[in-house]
Amino acid sequence: MEKRYIKILFGLFLSLVIVAGIAKSTSVLPLNEVKAGMKGIGKSVFEQNKIEEFDVEILGILRNVQPKRNIILAKLKGKMLDKAGVMQGMSGSPVYIDGRLVGAIAYSFPYAKEAIAGITPIGEMIASSREEGPRSSFTPRQTIKKYLSLQELFEMNKGFFESKSSLLAEGQSFRPLNIPLVLNGFSSRVVEKAKSFFSRLGFKPVMAGPVGQNTEKINPPLLKLAEGDPVGVQLISGDLSMAAVGTVTYVDGNKILAFGHPVYNLGSVDYAMTKAKVITIVPSFSTSFKLAVPEGIVGRFSQDRTSGLFGEVGKIPRLVPLNVKILNDKGQIRDFKIKVVEDKILTPFLINFSLANLLAVEERSTGDLSLEAEGNIYLDNGMSVHIEDLYSGNFDSSITSLSNLMTAVVYFLTNNEFEKLSIHRIDLNIRSSEEVKLAYLEKVWLDKYEAFRGERIHVKIYSRTFRGKSIIQEVGLPVPHLPAGSVFDLVIADVASMHQIELNQYQSQTFIPRSLNQLIRILSNLRKNNRIYFKIIASKPGLFLKGEEMPNLPPTMKFMFSSPRAAASSPTELTKSTLKEYQYPVPYVFKGLAVIPIKIKK
Repeated sequence: MEKRYIKILFGLFLSLVIVAGIAKSTSVLPLNEVKAGMKGIGKSVFEQNKIEEFDVEILGILRNVQPKRNIILAKLKGKMLDKAGVMQGMSGSPVYIDGRLVGAIAYSFPYAKEAIAGITPIGEMIASSREEGPRSSFTPRQTIKKYLSLQELFEMNKGFFESKSSLLAEGQSFRPLNIPLVLNGFSSRVVEKAKSFFSRLGFKPVMAGPVGQNTEKINPPLLKLAEGDPVGVQLISGDLSMAAVGTVTYVDGNKILAFGHPVYNLGSVDYAMTKAKVITIVPSFSTSFKLAVPEGIVGRFSQDRTSGLFGEVGKIPRLVPLNVKILNDKGQIRDFKIKVVEDKILTPFLINFSLANLLAVEERSTGDLSLEAEGNIYLDNGMSVHIEDLYSGNFDSSITSLSNLMTAVVYFLTNNEFEKLSIHRIDLNIRSSEEVKLAYLEKVWLDKYEAFRGERIHVKIYSRTFRGKSIIQEVGLPVPHLPAGSVFDLVIADVASMHQIELNQYQSQTFIPRSLNQLIRILSNLRKNNRIYFKIIASKPGLFLKGEEMPNLPPTMKFMFSSPRAAASSPTELTKSTLKEYQYPVPYVFKGLAVIPIKIKK
């Protein structure tokens, strides 16, 4: 019995020791105690994983630079700082006075001759870390499009992609330190095209060669971060790697604060947290930077706020897997597996950037190229969207089009107004060939231009390929049951031409889905380039309501749907209705339009 009590007491003592160890954290110095002339030290890593100290002298405090935001001005001195100045990658480097934590280095004056830095007070960082909230946010109604370029994505989210604001001190620009964005396995050509977007976000893209250590899983030996350690926000991991690198400011058990300013300022987030290793310092006349690489995921950041990032070591972030299989015309297969952070805006952007890079590295970014894609986007709610299309052209048009398709589908899923959706997995199979697969419509032949109701019309479509080869496609289409003597139009068109005809028919340039099921259905049935589309249109009254055509409506039905009491939105009255629509798959991208009137025999 006595031994049992001894074991219980020992267990309680051990628990108290563990709790005390977790609760132990650095003592902080409140802002109201910080005075000009105070001297202290800062901590950061300038090579490998060795934390080094440097001298800090407080110059003063800039108060209310933003509402309830203050910045401590300080002069930094040290062997590396005297040579390179305040450098990118130092964001979050802790500063201490008499062993008490003052805050994080986060700002600098561009082109300054001395290492003058702005320090985010630690009190503001701690307060910011407590601002928890739901990750979901309001999403305005979106007009569905088949493609979204990076430029369009940025324009649709201007507020999110605004440049990091500068502050003014004595008339001089005072900016948050740019963040080194370390890229492994990426094409310099694709990175250069996106460079302006990264710059607007305060990132400096740094090419770091091929992907090194695998960073997809939490590595138990690395589950430790100290104040002054380099730390990364892993945006892409796997066969490609993208990480924003900063410095740990404050450690309290498994909880950490870092950066001292926002990465994206998205509030509640789910970023992968990695350790990082500094390879070298690159001095520059404008702003020097640390060249660092991520080493392994150790946790997750859950808050991205004005005063910095908050995260927890040992927590597992949620990532979106993208599996890409590329089969070239030589029969060679390459499998790529990457993961990107889950976010309403970042995920579509990173999917575009990753896919464009994989294809640019593995395939030709100049010259003739055709890409046939087929795949699925699986959602956590059990639903899925099927992707299928063919792109062909020269230079990087095929790569850009396919990347923009994936961006659009992922964006409209993650930003839908009906239900919060998480992507479980994306699988994409791509067949590539170094040739142009295009065919242009030359003429259409019909065996009859007058026909009885229910009779079949034999149609021949004559096309010519990019290299001048003639192709004939034959189809049979039934004649609609219309009054004798009436006329209907047979439309034969490619994707773009059919879309334009429908815009004119529906008198609408926009389409907003009315339910999640309709959104999924539309995204799964986007018109494809390797199809010949047929549409039979006749002069019949109808309505276009909530994205759906209601053709050939009797007057009573038309009145009911048009009634203000029944219609939640204003319908468009149609004088011409679509009676039937067909599609014919072809092994090339079809281009062309023909509208042929056909008369019903008496």
